[in-house]
Amino acid sequence: MKTRNNLTTYILVSLVLGIGVGYVANTTMANPASFADYMSMLTTIFLRLIKMIIAPLVLSTLVVGIARMGDAKEVGRIGLKTLGWFFIASVFSLALGLVMVNLFRPGDSLVGHLPAAASTGIAASGLSLKEFITHLVPASIIDGMAKNEILQIVVFSLFFGTAAAAVGPKADPLIDAMDGLAHIMLKVTGYVMAFAPVAVFAAVAGTIAKSGVGVLSTYGVFMAEFYLSIGVLWGLLIFAGFLFLGRRVFALMSELKGPALLAFSCASSEAAYPKTLEGLERFGVRNRIASFVLPIGYSFNLDGSMMYCTFATVFIAQAYGIEMSLGTQITMMAVLMLTSKGIAGVPRASLVVIAATLGQFNIPEAGLLLLLGIDHFLDMARSATNVIGNGVAAAVVAKWEGELVEPLDKDLADSPLP
Repeated sequence: MKTRNNLTTYILVSLVLGIGVGYVANTTMANPASFADYMSMLTTIFLRLIKMIIAPLVLSTLVVGIARMGDAKEVGRIGLKTLGWFFIASVFSLALGLVMVNLFRPGDSLVGHLPAAASTGIAASGLSLKEFITHLVPASIIDGMAKNEILQIVVFSLFFGTAAAAVGPKADPLIDAMDGLAHIMLKVTGYVMAFAPVAVFAAVAGTIAKSGVGVLSTYGVFMAEFYLSIGVLWGLLIFAGFLFLGRRVFALMSELKGPALLAFSCASSEAAYPKTLEGLERFGVRNRIASFVLPIGYSFNLDGSMMYCTFATVFIAQAYGIEMSLGTQITMMAVLMLTSKGIAGVPRASLVVIAATLGQFNIPEAGLLLLLGIDHFLDMARSATNVIGNGVAAAVVAKWEGELVEPLDKDLADSPLP
């Protein structure tokens, strides 16, 4: 516990130092963009290290978990419960974004002050239902792992783990080897996480150096309204967890605060995956449940990102004076329910989804320019929210399955089982 607290402290200190150094670089350097480029190199290295871990970690933990379940019916039952929770959470997240953006109407103040057309540099991209379903199945697991296609890894692991369970004792040596690989990858994760404070410092310093702290004040009202909306979503997620976990949900939040802070600081849900998995197991979620729910959640349960999609899309429409009827907004929500899935590994994924959605509803794509300058700071909030949403989902599914045990840390043991 002490080591985890130290890492959290180092990340917070790095966050503050990054803001200070970025401000100095922005105001005193002749070419702060060059400084930002050098800083981005450190962040890129850290994120590449995380990507290096994810494929073998997901494959090994998921295969072992499924193989030791032993029953294909059990896998199917857990899968249905998991996807059911994800569907409900997705609807609530998207709907909350619509409610909050219609309540605050942040785009109204920009009407008449926007360009009719401009290049955003974001390629609009969306998946049709056919493309989404066919993309689930890997043509080669090696290719899927090389590209960190989490959904494809999950599909292969489901087949592999189920087959291993069906084979029986003859598969035990291979499953033991996979279990050893999982433990090795968790140890590698510890080494990589030691670099996290440096990456956080570089990410924040580079962003502030390039855009200046003025970007925070210029869009202060919009950011404040979005962060308040994210806070409401956090409250709903915690309340949902409380309904099923009782007072232990607060112990869960204690375990997830470190991964959430890491995701917030790096503006990457992916960066927090290994630590989230560890935190869930310390909380008492058995490995076979955590390693099953979490990878699927990274494609199907990005609560913060989904809320942002509806919030940002309607915000841009408001800025152009385009009124969207309730029926149109509900249709847009249904479209986003599909297009927001399976793109967790795409850089600036939310902006890509929004770009695709704008075109379908005749909203000028140039409106994305309103978001590009502050997207990093918005991404920080939605990434942390994704971690919380997936953590609550895994704990609730474990509770449903009777797989929620006493926490591994003594300081969490006082939290009563409901």
